Amino acid sequence: MASVDDVLPLGTELERSYPVYVRGRLKFRVKQIVYVAFSLDETVMGFAFPKEEREAMVGARPDAFRTPSASDLRFHWIESDLAALDPTEARELVVDAWRMVVPQKLSRAYDLTYPNGPGAP
Repeated sequence: MASVDDVLPLGTELERSYPVYVRGRLKFRVKQIVYVAFSLDETVMGFAFPKEEREAMVGARPDAFRTPSASDLRFHWIESDLAALDPTEARELVVDAWRMVVPQKLSRAYDLTYPNGPGAP
């Protein structure tokens, strides 16, 4: 079972990323682009995700993932229940969301620094 504490360090460790609180909700941004947002009770994590792959992800794991609210369907976004994710998977989803909003050279540099994924030795 993942929690906000499992992914919170990534909000500052990933290059150009920083955490902010907006109306009491924790969000991770790169410049002004939000790529991860948590619900007020921190049980749901919304994150950048390709629209084209959203239905397949929700269909494959409806216990863990769901489509965003109707007003957010136009964005590259999906939501997950943190309790249905393990900590490693949650970190990987945050890193993948970050990759969607940073230049490719930063994403490649991250891969060279962490060839085994986020938090892996």
